[in-house]
Amino acid sequence: MIERKNILVTGGAGFIGSNLCEELLALNNNVTCLDNFSTGKKENIEHLLDNPNFNLIEGDIRELGDCNKACEGVDFVLHQAALGSVPRSIKDPITTNDVNTSGFLNMLVAARDANVQRFIYAASSSTYGDSKGLPKVEDVIGKPLSPYAITKYVNELYAEIFSKTYNLDVIGLRYFNVFGRKQDPNGAYAAVIPKFVMQFMKYESPIINGDGEFSRDFTYIDNVIQMNLLALSTQNSKALNQVYNVAYGERTTLNELVLMLREGLSKHDSKIKEVLIKNGPTRLGDIPHSLASIDKAKELLGYSPKFSIKEGLDEAIEWYWNNLK
Repeated sequence: MIERKNILVTGGAGFIGSNLCEELLALNNNVTCLDNFSTGKKENIEHLLDNPNFNLIEGDIRELGDCNKACEGVDFVLHQAALGSVPRSIKDPITTNDVNTSGFLNMLVAARDANVQRFIYAASSSTYGDSKGLPKVEDVIGKPLSPYAITKYVNELYAEIFSKTYNLDVIGLRYFNVFGRKQDPNGAYAAVIPKFVMQFMKYESPIINGDGEFSRDFTYIDNVIQMNLLALSTQNSKALNQVYNVAYGERTTLNELVLMLREGLSKHDSKIKEVLIKNGPTRLGDIPHSLASIDKAKELLGYSPKFSIKEGLDEAIEWYWNNLK
């Protein structure tokens, strides 16, 4: 695996970014975190601030100067900074585009100008859009269903152009519904798993969008960390300048998910078993079904996800119970 490298993690105070910072430091690397704390949290990285191999730059990827400063002397970039959430992008497409598209381009330019060896970026399963086929295969996509999806698809197009025009090695990782420790349960755009967990812990009824039969390939954070490390360390030239699905490769409906969460949390508090589950309207811009083929990642990167949805939920529930109760 990768060690003694200078690695920049943009969005390093966020859910995925902070987990990556921890892992990279544990592997004896020098890590720079660039974050403007719009969605990232200081508390996610507070315990890293005294580490001599950790450097925090409070800055914004919408500012090219901040990107240039963060890329100085860097070997690899793990670009995680973005404004997530389909509903947020529908409510405010301009800010989503500024961060996810203009900010992404700034980072590519800064990485190019700093002669970064490899640029690995968080892509999204939302890129599959209205594509009906399952499982989702990397080279078959549909039309985007939200402003957020458009921005993440444009990222892939820009990355491909930079690889061809400027010989910048890039790898895109299409994340599928990542969950796990440090994922924020609060706010209007909280992800479904931490949000449901918090509601159950307060004996509040979680509300499922639609009839609950929409399905997702929920992916535990440690599988995502594994893919980032493989993308960093691969010596396979065929693996470069590619986009990969990052998932477990199994589909779970929202109805199944909420029952698993209630069951897991009931082991800590039996009263949670009595909490009722409610249904609300279907959410605009949602993809009905999502299931990834991970064959390409297995073949070219040696990906072998360790955590199923059940194993990941068990870990996540323990973390939430111990940290948020």
